[in-house]
Amino acid sequence: MLPKVLLLFLSIFLTLQSRVEGPTIAFKNKAPAREDVVYGPEPQPLGRKLLAEETKPTVPTGRQVGKLPEASRILNTILSNYDHKLRPGIGEKPTVVTVEFSVNSLGPLSILDMEYTIDIIFYQTWYDERLRYNDTFETLVLNGNVVSQVWIPDTFFKNSKRTQVHVITMPNQMIRIHKDGKVLYTIRMTIDAGCSLHMLKFPMDSHSCPLSFSSFSYPESELFYKWENFQLEINEKNSWKLFQFDFKGMSNKTEIISTPAGDFMVMTFFFNVSRRFGFVAVQNYVPSSVTTMLSWVSFWIKKESAPARTSLGITSVLTMTTLGTFSRKNFPRVSYITVLDFYIAICFVFCFCALMEFAVLNFLTYNQTKTHASPRLRHPRIHSCAYARTRARARARAHARQHQEVFVCEIVTSEESDGEERPSCSAQRSPSPGSPGGPHSFYSRLSSCAWCRGLKKYFCMVPDCEGSTWQDGRLCIHIYRLDDYSRILFPVTFFLFNVLYWLVCLNL
Repeated sequence: MLPKVLLLFLSIFLTLQSRVEGPTIAFKNKAPAREDVVYGPEPQPLGRKLLAEETKPTVPTGRQVGKLPEASRILNTILSNYDHKLRPGIGEKPTVVTVEFSVNSLGPLSILDMEYTIDIIFYQTWYDERLRYNDTFETLVLNGNVVSQVWIPDTFFKNSKRTQVHVITMPNQMIRIHKDGKVLYTIRMTIDAGCSLHMLKFPMDSHSCPLSFSSFSYPESELFYKWENFQLEINEKNSWKLFQFDFKGMSNKTEIISTPAGDFMVMTFFFNVSRRFGFVAVQNYVPSSVTTMLSWVSFWIKKESAPARTSLGITSVLTMTTLGTFSRKNFPRVSYITVLDFYIAICFVFCFCALMEFAVLNFLTYNQTKTHASPRLRHPRIHSCAYARTRARARARAHARQHQEVFVCEIVTSEESDGEERPSCSAQRSPSPGSPGGPHSFYSRLSSCAWCRGLKKYFCMVPDCEGSTWQDGRLCIHIYRLDDYSRILFPVTFFLFNVLYWLVCLNL
């Protein structure tokens, strides 16, 4: 009985244990098949050792152990009694500094502020006998933290407005000391330098932007600069931001400038650039020329359509004014006129003359029609006093006819032209002041002008002048044909102006 009970309890215990461990075992078996998204480094399995645990310090050889103390010993030796406040060869000879540089980027060139930006790496080389050493090391390279312990030239850029020294991730400067005492100092800088732009030939202008440097405290007798391999490769892959300009090359100049502190040597680089013409042509020349030619459309519009012609002329004039203002928007406030300003001014004159042509045509036509509107003059009956005045005026008119011949124009009716009124010109004596053609008449006032009397010898502004003998050899100008004349005169004049303008500008 007792063994049976024990077997029963044992079987119950085994059954319960299998039910408890079964799901756990199944979960453990399925866990590797599940993919979990892990952010960051992937956890390492327990069986894999960490890299720090696997890495074992290597035992350096005797030669490797001796290099670092040797370099430290050399550096401590040459800097132990070194005074970085005194230049090399003080009191004996001037220090010769050889300069060289490379350009990382050039531009942009600001016309409004008259300055440009340049990113350069500046190299300066000199000899310092105090830094000589005798050892197996050919050179010692020191980073920017040790620069302050060595004498370096106090070079500054004379025409710089802002200078930035790059310090990310470490100060971008380095010193290399050779065993013979030669020192190379390298520094990277971004400089905003001034550039005086002479805009007289704008937009066909070329400029030379300088970058001048000199010693701030050492005169020529103590510090002397010289060039080394002066050249700069023009590489299209350079990240230069000249935009409106093309780089044409470089030049250099060395000069001695006298100041109250002494005579200092100044060295200057010149970056030669020329403006690209495409942008200015699209923004200024093409709109100005098209607006000028559009103003000539009014010559093909009837003179009776005054609103259309007036609105077209005024719109052209206002458009040229806007273009002239827009061309100066991003431009320095110079007091002289540029080549572009002259072109826009001439286009403005053409548009204004096209508007004034209609005004003159309308004025002359209106005055002639008003003066000769009535073909017959009727004299009312007059009293004795009025008759006396009329006689006095007649005598004055007769006296004027004897002494002066003036230019008189009138409207005549031609039967051949179906009753169309046309102005005609004839040579008459001066009419009386009270007559319709007297001083109050428009053409009488023209005849009284001194310059009009001179012009009448060569011009006749009416259509039927050819038949008069006194007008032989004179140019006949038909008032009603002013539009016909303008259709030819304006385009031809504008074409000749453009030919002359571009020939002069391209040869400046």
